[in-house]
Amino acid sequence: MLQHAALLLLISSGLSVSFGLMGFVNLAHGALYMLGAYIGIAVAAKAGFWAALLIAPLVVGALGAALYLGLLCRLRGPMPQVLASFGLVFITVELVRILWGDVALTLERPAILAGSRHVLGVDYPAYRLFIILLGLAVAVGLWRTVHRSSLGAMLRAAVENPAMARAIGIRTGSLFLATFALGAALAGLGGVVAAPILSANTGMAISALIPALIVTVIGGMGSVSGTILGALIVAAIEVFGAALWPDASAVLIYAALAAALIWRPQGLLAVKGHG
Repeated sequence: MLQHAALLLLISSGLSVSFGLMGFVNLAHGALYMLGAYIGIAVAAKAGFWAALLIAPLVVGALGAALYLGLLCRLRGPMPQVLASFGLVFITVELVRILWGDVALTLERPAILAGSRHVLGVDYPAYRLFIILLGLAVAVGLWRTVHRSSLGAMLRAAVENPAMARAIGIRTGSLFLATFALGAALAGLGGVVAAPILSANTGMAISALIPALIVTVIGGMGSVSGTILGALIVAAIEVFGAALWPDASAVLIYAALAAALIWRPQGLLAVKGHG
C-alpha cells in the first residue's frame, strides 16, 4: 500500500502545485504524466534509467512552461482553463500515437533496483522501496519549499493578493511560470517512475488524472500535507477495497470523494484561503 501511496503522491504532487497553489485547473496534468513516461522510455533506450529519471522531468517541465507561456497564462476563469487543458490532452495523446504508436511500452528498471530487499523480516521488491523513498523525498522537499522558504512565502502572497505582491516587488508572472513548470516536472517524474510498473500507454493520460484530482480534493487545496494524506487514503481504499470487496472496488474512491465533499468540502487539510 505504501508503494501505491507514494506513486499517487508523485502523480498528484504536481497537480497540487498548479491546481492547489495557483488555482489553475490543469486537466492536462495527466498528459504531462504520460509524456514523462514516454520520454523516459526514449531517453532510457539511449542513456539508461538514471538519465531518464533526470532528463524526462526536465523536458516535461520545459514543455509545461512553454504551454503556460504560449496559451494557459492567457486564460481567466475555470471554464476556459478546463476546456483548453482538456483539449490539450487529446492533442498530446494523438502526438504520442504518431511518435511512439498505440502499443504499451515498458521501461526496464536498473539492475541495482532489481530483485528484492529484506526489510523488517519481509522480502520487498527493491524498485517499490525506491518509489516509497522517492515519494518521501519529494513530499519533504515540496513541503519545505512551500512552507519553509522565501519562494513559498512569495508564492502564497502572490496567490492571496497578486496586486499587493507586485507592489512590493514580487514578479508574480515569473513566479507562476516557475510554479507551473515545477508542477509539470513533477508530473513527468511520476510518469517515468511509474513506467517500469504500469507500462506506458495512451490511456494513462486520463487514468492518472482522476486519482490525482481525487487525492488533491480530499487532501485539501494548496496543502502539501493534505496531498500526502489524500494519497494514503486513496491508496488504502484502492488496495484494501480490491482485496476485501472487489466487486465494488472501482466505486469506493468516488464514494470517499463524495463523503469528503459533504463532510469537509474544503478538504481535510486545506490551507487558509482555499476553504
